[in-house]
Amino acid sequence: MNSIASEAPAALKGGDEWIDLKLKEVKQLSHDTKLLTFELPSPDARSGLTTASCVMTKFVTEKGNNVIRPYTPISDNEQQGTLEMLVKHYDGGKMSSHIFELKPQDTLSFKGPIQKWKWEPNSFKEIYLLGGGTGITPLYQLIHEILKNEKDQTKIKLLYGSKTVDDILLKPELDALANKHPDQFKVRYFVDKATKVADQKITEGFITKDVLSKELSGPSDDIHIFVCGPPPFYEAVSGNKKSPSDQGELTGALAELGYNKSQVFKF
Repeated sequence: MNSIASEAPAALKGGDEWIDLKLKEVKQLSHDTKLLTFELPSPDARSGLTTASCVMTKFVTEKGNNVIRPYTPISDNEQQGTLEMLVKHYDGGKMSSHIFELKPQDTLSFKGPIQKWKWEPNSFKEIYLLGGGTGITPLYQLIHEILKNEKDQTKIKLLYGSKTVDDILLKPELDALANKHPDQFKVRYFVDKATKVADQKITEGFITKDVLSKELSGPSDDIHIFVCGPPPFYEAVSGNKKSPSDQGELTGALAELGYNKSQVFKF
């Protein structure tokens, strides 16, 4: 860890304090997804996030109502001066519609961080990350944190489902990490619709029980599974959470394959 960065002031200190961050830059990643870079209060400030954690975002409607939604930033926790967030636009989504209308110099309110899972290096021999759509963001946070730490030998396999090849988010970043750490990180992409691409890592189809039975090593205390995606993805793979603080029972394909609740975490 960069000692200078680790001593830098944290912009987000937890608790109920909201801070306004100014939008610095917007980059279109796909037809419905943008990468937004927000400025932290000072050039030497870091976000204050840990792995794995998220932030809450807020804006106030014209009627004076608060709209609050969680997001997982994808920037390095020790990055100074800026915070990067991947946002997908959903039809009727109040927050994503608001964020998509933001222009550089506009502000958005943030608070956090909210710890989802406290990652400890070498907690497991291997972790499996099962993601769909923008569910990649907390999984990417884990991947990035583990691979940047030379002392963390945890092996990682990511199975990531998207509608089309163009909808695969963070693919250049994920491919670069897989190429740099071929013995530690492996990724397979799954797309709903047929495609004629030469990339051997892309498969047409869904992340089914049959796929999981072949890709996962089987229940063991040496492994852990992390899941994040839209509700239908959770339903098929692990069952949905009951609430942010209640993981609910393990159901779906993972339960049918013999995994238990203690071996799976739903973001």
